[in-house]
Order: sequence, then structure tokens, then C-alpha cells
Amino acid sequence: MEDFFRGKTIVVTGGTGSIGAEIVRQLLKYNPKVVRVFSRGENKQFYMAQDFRNERRVRFFIGDVRDKERLERAFENADIIFHAAALKHVPACEYNPFEAVKTNIIGTQNVIDVAMQYNVERVIAISTDKAANPSNTMGTTKLMMEKLIQAANYYKGNRRTVFACVRFGNVIGSRGSEVPLFVQQVREGRKLQITHREMTRFFMTISQAVSLVFRAAARAVGGEVFILKMPALRIYDLARVIYENCNPCQDRNFAEAVEIIGVRPGEKLHEELMTEDESLRARDLGDMFVILPMILLDQNFDYSCYEDYPPAPVGSYSSQKTRLLNREEIAELLKEAGVL
Repeated sequence: MEDFFRGKTIVVTGGTGSIGAEIVRQLLKYNPKVVRVFSRGENKQFYMAQDFRNERRVRFFIGDVRDKERLERAFENADIIFHAAALKHVPACEYNPFEAVKTNIIGTQNVIDVAMQYNVERVIAISTDKAANPSNTMGTTKLMMEKLIQAANYYKGNRRTVFACVRFGNVIGSRGSEVPLFVQQVREGRKLQITHREMTRFFMTISQAVSLVFRAAARAVGGEVFILKMPALRIYDLARVIYENCNPCQDRNFAEAVEIIGVRPGEKLHEELMTEDESLRARDLGDMFVILPMILLDQNFDYSCYEDYPPAPVGSYSSQKTRLLNREEIAELLKEAGVL
């Protein structure tokens, strides 16, 4: 990784978000020339700047991926783009669908256009399991984001830019996710609101996710979607582990501390990281799968680097079908993430 990132100018869109900020932190270990944090939240930028006040390699750009002119300023002389900016909350996107279109689709096309304008070395876009067989606006717009990123490799001409995607599930501790919400509800003595007793999700820590994003970025040839292998768990079990570890009183049993509120608009009961159709053109790299483009690109793209890896198992990679973590394993995962 140090050889790959050393001396590079790197831009992180959505750089003040949970994933984006961790990308910035981990990048600094590998001696880049500069890391530009691009986001629209001035308050988040202020607090993040305090964390990096002694780090001269970090620059902050207030801007929105919907604004191509501002992207042009941020991407000038850049080598690598990590595109993490997105509207990602499922209910918010359901009620404001065209806002999701403007950020996740039009914003991504702006990133592609400006990256090609400056002949950036590579663009790695951060996607989600909700893009596989999408059932909601957020997942649909993120699938379209993936399609745009893949298609950019077809029409980039003789530019050097490599475009690829990384897809993963829930990240422990990310803003607005279940874990911090459950912790807050327990500490305030409120009932834990669970949508469905049998709902399952893929989970991993932020540092695990970003580490694998970097490895995918270094490996990408162009047009791939990298599927990071993740453990899965039942949300009900997750809530129980948090309740038992964050509630010092436990004056009532867990069943009495839970409120089943029903599945929210756009939510699935189980998530997929890879569909059965995608598995037919995927390879198993050990810690991740790679889905090769549906239409293999021309002779400028050499996918022979994947030939020595076995094909992925045929079938959907679903949180329903994979082994679920037990409560002891969930507790260990939460400890690793610094939650417990």
C-alpha cells in the first residue's frame, strides 16, 4: 500500500462521512503528497480539521458533487479519487427520490467527467449491498452509480483513468446506523426499536472496510465490482448484545426492552452482496469476490490477473443464506469496533 499511495494527490468525496473520514485517516499512514477532503458539511469539516490540525497534508474543500465547477477545483492535479459521497439513508431517499438521483447518479457522472478531464489515475467508488437486486430508491441509485462507473471505462479513450467499484454492507458505528442508535436508546432507558425479529444484515468494522477498499483500489484493472466478504448477523441478536453490555441496571429482561416497529419503507428483510447472475462472472479472491464486467473490455484491459483464482460459488451471496454470528461473536466484533 505504501508504494501505491506514496507521493500521490488523493481526493476523498464525502470525506467527512464515516467511511470517508476513515479513508483519510488510513491514507496518511502511506505517505501521500496531499489528501483533499471534499464534502458539503462545513460543521463536520470544522471538527475534522481540529482532529488534523497538526497534519499539513490534509486540505479541506467545501463543495457538493452536484457542482461540477467545484469538483474541477478539487480534482486538479489529482492522482486517485475515492468517491464516497452519497445519500445513503433508505427512508430519506424513499421520500426524496430525486435528491438521491441528483447526488448518487448525477453527482457520480460529474465525478467521472472531471476525473477524465484531468486524466486522473483511478477512481474507486464506494457502493452498497443495497445495489444488488435493489428494492428501494437508495439501492437503485447506487446500482446506477455502479453502472456509470463501469461504463466510463468503455468511453474514456486513451486516458489512463481506471474506474472500479467496491460494494459492502453495514459498517459498525457509521452515522445513522443501528449500532449507535441502539446504544443511545439503551443509555437513555428507552425501548430498542427493531423493525423485524428475523431481519439480517452484513456487518464489519470501519477499519476493516477501508483496508479492503485500499486493496481493491490497488488491484483494479477497470470495470470490476469488488465484493468484500463480511460476516452477517440477526439485528435482534445485535440489539440484545448491546442491551446486555451497555445497560448497567438491566431492571427488565430484553424482551420487555424491545419494541417491534415493522419494516421501514424500502427496507428488505435480508440483504445481498452479490446476485446469482453476478456470481456467474465472479472470481473468489479469498477475502473478497470480484465481479468482472458483463462485456469484457478491449485489449487495453488485461483480466488475466484473475485467471488463477477459482470461480465464485454460483448463487446469491445473501445475509439470509450465510452463517450468522452468534451473540459471543457479535460481542467480539463490537469490541473490535470500540463500541463495547
